[in-house]
Amino acid sequence: MTESTVTGGLVAPGADGGTQPKRGPKNWRPLLLLVPAFVIISLFFLAPLIDVFIRSVTDPQPGTQNYVWLFTTEANLAVVLRTFGTALIVTIVCLLLAYPYAYLMTIVSDRTRNIMQLFVMLPLWTSILVRTLAWMVLLQDTGPINGLLEAWFGIGPVPLIRTTFGVALGMSQVLLPFMVLPLYSAMAKIDKRLLPAASNLGANPVTAFFTVYLPLSKPGIFSGGVTVFILGLGFYIIPALLGSSKEIMVSALIQQQISVFLMWGHGTALGVFLLVCTILILVLVSRINKGGSLFPGVEK
Repeated sequence: MTESTVTGGLVAPGADGGTQPKRGPKNWRPLLLLVPAFVIISLFFLAPLIDVFIRSVTDPQPGTQNYVWLFTTEANLAVVLRTFGTALIVTIVCLLLAYPYAYLMTIVSDRTRNIMQLFVMLPLWTSILVRTLAWMVLLQDTGPINGLLEAWFGIGPVPLIRTTFGVALGMSQVLLPFMVLPLYSAMAKIDKRLLPAASNLGANPVTAFFTVYLPLSKPGIFSGGVTVFILGLGFYIIPALLGSSKEIMVSALIQQQISVFLMWGHGTALGVFLLVCTILILVLVSRINKGGSLFPGVEK
């Protein structure tokens, strides 16, 4: 009789011909530490989302009429396209401004880098409402910018406020730090000797940048781009103050439907639509960025 038949096969032979001890019951006590976090997330995140979804299909009566209204009204589709278009423009502007700034942060001295980081973080310590009001003063028809354009170039007044340009400018200034920080986090890990090595192998600076440095900084581009784009989709204060009724975005449309028209079903349907779009964007970017992470410094 072999050891594998002892006690009716309850003891299995090990890889080395020996026996393996029977596993004891799992200890679930460490999982109890997750209970407070699960309760908080359920109360303050999951429960409101469930309530929003239920309202979107039950108010004013059960059905999908709110989503039919969303996708069949031309004005709604125009607002959605404007929102996504503005968020995309802001993302591109932030990337073009943040990329050289983040690269410069990786090659300067520690003292200069700290000062540059301070310039990035300083706007985050100021209320977004205060910054938006400051842009209103700067961009108005009789503001300093139009005054300089008229004095130096004889142009003016140029309509800067209550336009898509003004909204995109204000959003770019607010969201720029969210592009700089992920880019710097990714660029700081790139070996600075790679570009000189590529040059020694015959590549000109432009070719070395596009074939060596740019691909290595891709995680920062994806992370910063997704963050800025998603945050841009939900902006309310800046489009409301720097834009006009013709520049309304989805967030302002939600506020209008709920607070002005008391159409909770329409407003919640718009909110669910934005949430689904955000999830789809994350999934799409994750598939495009295969083998990488959306969050620099976090390995898969």
